[in-house]
Amino acid sequence: MLPRRARTVGHVLVLVLCLSSAEDFDWTKNDHGSFYYGTFPTGFSWGAGSSAYQTEGAWDKDGKGLSIWDVFSHKKGKVQHNGTGDAACEGYYKIKDDVSLMKELKLTHYRFSISWPRILPTADHINEKGIQYYDDLINHLLENKITPVVTLYHWDLPQVQFKHGQLFQRLCQPSVAVEGYETGEHAPGLKLRGTGAYRAAHHIIKAHAKVWHSYDMQWRGKQKGLVGISLGGDWGEPVDISNQKDIEAAERYVQFYLGWFATPIFHGDYPQVMKDFIGRKSVQQGLGTSRLPTFSPQEKSYIKGTCDFLGIGHYTTRYITQKNNPSSRGSSSYFTDRDLAELVDPRWPDPGSEWLYSVPWGFRRLLNFVKSQYGNPMIYVTENGVSEKMACTELCDEWRIHYHKDYINEMLKAIKDGVNVRGYTAWSLLDKFEWDEGYSERFGLYYVDFRNKNKPRYPKASVQFYKRVISSNGFPNQREVENWRRKAIETCSSSNQLLAADPLTSHMEMVTEIVVPTVCTLSILLSAVFLMFLLRRRD
Repeated sequence: MLPRRARTVGHVLVLVLCLSSAEDFDWTKNDHGSFYYGTFPTGFSWGAGSSAYQTEGAWDKDGKGLSIWDVFSHKKGKVQHNGTGDAACEGYYKIKDDVSLMKELKLTHYRFSISWPRILPTADHINEKGIQYYDDLINHLLENKITPVVTLYHWDLPQVQFKHGQLFQRLCQPSVAVEGYETGEHAPGLKLRGTGAYRAAHHIIKAHAKVWHSYDMQWRGKQKGLVGISLGGDWGEPVDISNQKDIEAAERYVQFYLGWFATPIFHGDYPQVMKDFIGRKSVQQGLGTSRLPTFSPQEKSYIKGTCDFLGIGHYTTRYITQKNNPSSRGSSSYFTDRDLAELVDPRWPDPGSEWLYSVPWGFRRLLNFVKSQYGNPMIYVTENGVSEKMACTELCDEWRIHYHKDYINEMLKAIKDGVNVRGYTAWSLLDKFEWDEGYSERFGLYYVDFRNKNKPRYPKASVQFYKRVISSNGFPNQREVENWRRKAIETCSSSNQLLAADPLTSHMEMVTEIVVPTVCTLSILLSAVFLMFLLRRRD
């Protein structure tokens, strides 16, 4: 939800955009082009993001109840190295510290989510301390002229509501439905193959519409805010743009991903290709009705147009080609329903996460697809970033600088194409708990030392670079942008050396654990000393 200060167009205009008809997208036009130097429109909003379970910690403090992720992560083997969000970044206790980091970055907005178990620990009890925490966070942001962008749901559903079968879900990425209710990789860990994801998504979409209408009727007149939906959307590019089957498969990939949620909200019903493919496969499996639920005429009308802005979370791209999957009942799933295969180019940079390749041009393609399909709605990029997997600390994250530079530039090109993008949110402000990957992946602009009970934050090189992009509202010229990168690397190199001396002293209280140096430079230094010792013995 965006407060009034972030609103730049009238409500009537927003609804007109939301209800506009789709246009054909040109799948054969993929202009990678060179880097574009220029600036963003005046008033463009720059931010960073987080979510409650990933950063807050304090999982059982001040009256907070259990979430589905508290329960899920406490089961052995569900999360890498059995990590949990019990402490995470200790963000619950570091409001002022973290807002100071945002101010240093010159952010104009900060996206965070509400932990509903902190506010509603039981079905009939409101926890005032939970409300006070978010009240303090919002007030501190506003005092520092940072607009709060509030995500009403980011995966940590109260366990008591899950038990009672209630779904109140607002951040609606397909992974919530697929990984939570079909594959079981995420909380609540259900494995309802072929049906679970579709049923969960159906409730999510209806819940979103109810929230939008409730706000529209009761609160919009007083608060003048915006309510939208944030959707994950990777891009699918045809392997062969001259092959119609590949083009159709690529469009299916995007429609089964982004369109699954966006099309009902903008046009009132699921994408036709989803209804056709899932319906046909359901018949072939001997089912009387489609595994994809249907909306009643009243529901279609109620859902259509429930958007003031569209949030896009984008990370990567896949090449897509046609692949026929079997239609037997036992093999049905969201993935086999699509009849496609996903491919990657081995030349694409792969900094850490096995699924996240750096393919900047796919971002521009996705944004233009949204423009063509949904009538050029107001877009806020709510997530975009890259992780790394390292056994030791590396503050000189030059690959993250390249990722953000190139993806932000493709977004700038999309705006030049006429796409209505109003803001960008780097994911994420801090290193944090990464769901089933635990703490093995880091997305943060700021490094968090999870071995230290105080969870100190250290700026990576990407902080300095992103700060310069924000200050300049884009990329003024080649010489200046290259100078930003060089100075950022110089700064982080000295920071790495300072941090190298810190862990052994800051972790001395951890006497029952094996203390492993967490800074690459320190590890290299110790290795060099050991090598010199061996050489001297040999002499």
